Amino acid sequence: MSQIRHALSVKRADDFAAWYQEVISAADMAEESGVRGCMVIKPWGYGIWERIQRLMDDRIKAAGVQNCYFPIFIPLANFEREAAHVEGFAKEMAVVTHHRLIADGKGGLIPDPKAKLEEPLVVRPTSETIIGDAMARWVQSWRDLPLLTNQWANVVRWEMRTRMFLRTSEFLWQEGHTAHEDREDAVKETHRALEMYRACAEEDLALPVVTGEKPENERFPGAVETWSIEAMMQDGKALQAGTSHYLGTNFAHAAGIKYQDREGSEQFCHTTSWGVSTRMIGGVIMAHGDDDGLRVPPRIAPHQVVILPMLRDKPEDEALLAYCEEVRAAIAAQSACNEAVRVLLDKRPGKAASKRWDWVRKGAPIVIEVGSRDMEGSKLAVLRRDQLWNADNGKPNFDFADRNGFIERIGAVLEEIQDNLFAEARDRRDANITRGVTSMAEVAAFYDGANKYPGWLEVQWSKPTGAALEKVVEQLKELKLTIRNVPSNAAAADGTCIFTCEPAVERILIARAY
Repeated sequence: MSQIRHALSVKRADDFAAWYQEVISAADMAEESGVRGCMVIKPWGYGIWERIQRLMDDRIKAAGVQNCYFPIFIPLANFEREAAHVEGFAKEMAVVTHHRLIADGKGGLIPDPKAKLEEPLVVRPTSETIIGDAMARWVQSWRDLPLLTNQWANVVRWEMRTRMFLRTSEFLWQEGHTAHEDREDAVKETHRALEMYRACAEEDLALPVVTGEKPENERFPGAVETWSIEAMMQDGKALQAGTSHYLGTNFAHAAGIKYQDREGSEQFCHTTSWGVSTRMIGGVIMAHGDDDGLRVPPRIAPHQVVILPMLRDKPEDEALLAYCEEVRAAIAAQSACNEAVRVLLDKRPGKAASKRWDWVRKGAPIVIEVGSRDMEGSKLAVLRRDQLWNADNGKPNFDFADRNGFIERIGAVLEEIQDNLFAEARDRRDANITRGVTSMAEVAAFYDGANKYPGWLEVQWSKPTGAALEKVVEQLKELKLTIRNVPSNAAAADGTCIFTCEPAVERILIARAY
């Protein structure tokens, strides 16, 4: 077996954090902006987000939810109405206090003392409070319910430690907000949104997730229930990839979201909120990337197929480009994953091999190189990103395929790549969830550093609350662990809680997390 020379300088096994940053740079996805904690998302990275947004938006609208847009500035008084909410976000809020700048006499600018706002404005960290005001105006009767809204927006949470796509001071997301007549209908919507996120993660991002309810200490500020999808990264850490919250009537009381019921009595609405963000891109990188860069699942790839003509700066290049355009058009006429295949003919000057490695690092699912001999023989040199290397000779694993035959089956090949990436990530996750640990001593031993990437533990849990739960959280914090969720498909509890030594009522996942 020959030695493979990978495209990245850092391997996942050596330094996962440094590898992650190199993938983003090498795939030309994003860069630092010069503003602390904020990033510039470059075309390839933003193209992936547009694909996620498009597929998610279709799912949202299919459920009867309508898109709206709400202001980025929220009066501070809105947050003060909901005590738990403001307490949960207080440390992360960016606040606008002035509306004008003046010269400081030293060549700089300062806020004008005369332009101080009567009431500070919070830069949107989430929109429950301001959307609650709108719902209070829009809902009068049970006939107005359910009210189902969503917005695609940016939000700001002033993070202390940032990492591109995973935790930034400003990020992009969607946030759904709904109002309902009763608890039953609101909880049904909470679970519908959670299932929508599971389906999008697994079917579109090829990202296997565990759905479940968050414990009391991990709930969204002001929520009655919080549910999440949790994905395992290749370093064994968990990534919360999406959340859905049943808010009870807490926000309805704070904002005055009331309606006249069928009997003529006044009732408070039950509300929900749910969201996913650009951190899903971070999840795609860490679940699917390899030592050659990113691997993008075909459903969310801006270009599923990239054609690279082997140009030689000679007159015959014109005929080769014409041939490649024929191939591009023929591929674009095919379908994969219920859409027309997205194919790019890369006409940039430069050697095909150099451009090949650009696209390998970006993670394009299929790269096709075409030279004059390929044109003459109606062949295509096809390289699949999920099967990049020939293990026998350590060289790129090209398939020299018949042109027409390959074009006819390209849709099936792309769907196979999608399935392969999901299966690989699913099998890795399942192999790294450990069960049967029955004491905190075993938990500590499991995460003692002997195994660099230890994975998750599923343990029995008595569902403590209040001070007892706080004690558990502190124990886990010492080991840099958190409770992820109560898996929806976990086996029934049949033993003793490892934290309280009381009879267990359910099982939980604990892990190190992003």
